[in-house]
Amino acid sequence: MLDAMEPWMPGSHVDILIVGTGFAGLGMAIKLREAGMNDFLLIEKGSDVGGTWRDNTYPGAACDIPSHLYSLSFEPKSDWSRMFPRQPELFTYLRDIAEKHDLRQQTRFNTALREARWDEQRCLWLVTTDNGSTISARVLISGMGALHYPSIPHLPGIENFQGKAFHSANWDRDYDLRGKNIAVIGSGASAVQFVPQIAPDAAQLHLFQRTPSWIVPKLDRPFSEKEKSRFAKWPLYRAFFRRKLFWLHEIRVLAFLGNKRAQKAASHMAVSHLKRQIKDPVLRAKVTPDYVVGCKRVLISNDYFPALTRPNVAVVTEGVAEVRAHSIVDKAGVERPIDTIIYGTGFQVTDAMTRVRLTGRRGIDLNAHWAKTGMQAYKGINVSNFPNFFMLLGPNTGLGHNSVVIMIEAQIRYVMDCLTKMRAANVTAIDIPAQQEQKFVDDIQGKLAGTVWLKGGCKSWYLDENGRNSTIWPGSTISYRRATKQADLAAYELIRSNASTPAAG
Repeated sequence: MLDAMEPWMPGSHVDILIVGTGFAGLGMAIKLREAGMNDFLLIEKGSDVGGTWRDNTYPGAACDIPSHLYSLSFEPKSDWSRMFPRQPELFTYLRDIAEKHDLRQQTRFNTALREARWDEQRCLWLVTTDNGSTISARVLISGMGALHYPSIPHLPGIENFQGKAFHSANWDRDYDLRGKNIAVIGSGASAVQFVPQIAPDAAQLHLFQRTPSWIVPKLDRPFSEKEKSRFAKWPLYRAFFRRKLFWLHEIRVLAFLGNKRAQKAASHMAVSHLKRQIKDPVLRAKVTPDYVVGCKRVLISNDYFPALTRPNVAVVTEGVAEVRAHSIVDKAGVERPIDTIIYGTGFQVTDAMTRVRLTGRRGIDLNAHWAKTGMQAYKGINVSNFPNFFMLLGPNTGLGHNSVVIMIEAQIRYVMDCLTKMRAANVTAIDIPAQQEQKFVDDIQGKLAGTVWLKGGCKSWYLDENGRNSTIWPGSTISYRRATKQADLAAYELIRSNASTPAAG
């Protein structure tokens, strides 16, 4: 780790450094280039662009937001193959964007951010990567998502297991699941997608479920060639289609915010779907949640429940007591032969910045700071004492009802407004005062108090260890776009510096 007094070994210098090449990083780079701010660099821990859609290749991996809505508005695609995009198509979409805008030449792959330290004298971020390279930048932008570090629970005796074990995010496509006795640990979003794909090939599939999820129908279908042609020929029609999808999803926020009529409608849809697809009362009881719809992530699927009714599939709710060399014993004492363990347990839900060392003004460490306050940021973008550091998809900017790409675009627009106004005012850096940040955070935490995420009767990954929701935006995407419509530099401390910076490399 860099010590505050350790001499800096200069490497390359850029005006703006972007971390990550998913929707956020690529979208940010495109808008910088459009504004003529070409002195930027992207760094990416993987070997290609794409973020989560590069990494998650498990069978059935797909998005639960429609394709025309889960895409950048300024990079529309007319020939989506179906209503809900699957992983390969989303990965191709992001790669095509990078190629179109020639962003690869300004990207260092296999380069992960390790630490960044604010140099107050020179008003620069001094960055070290995992491969030892060093970069200095006036502006540091995090485009790192939160959900990309697999969460693998410790199963008692797992060290004794002699079969194959892997997480859904690290799917082993060379391993043949046919005829295997498979234990799936977890029943969340990824399991709901891959279980129906692998169940037909398994000799027996044991689904170890801790908490069931509310599931609603997936209104998926392929787009016809006629529809794709219409989207391509008439951009206004394509935009109208996207807008229609937006409002169909946006209205769902009412149920999350406590509207009783909306909650009743959502509950009716989920319960009806469950009753329609599972007739066995014993199995149905096992997979019926005991909390309000929306308290945990609502999932969409047409084939998950039918997969659970297969004769070779068993839902186990007793939990794992012990893993043995070739079996798992549940807490009721039942031993089941197991060849393969697949973790469908999601991801460690912490902001990606907690994975690195970020040191701001006066030597303040971000991790230590958030250990005291919880993860928080002004508009989900800026943190006090960390000048010129901007987060895309930072704390409290996740969604439970609509496309998170809409939030990303709002944040990109806000960051661009900050950078443009800073340049016009000859400002080197900006820092949000602590009181401004706290005022914003107190306001959104107050709005979260009556929502289903806190009052719905569940413990979800939206909440931290103290029961504080530092993940979800407590309102509509419209309200967030309004809050980030334009940057007010008067809210910030303005820093001007005459210090010379290294020449761009």
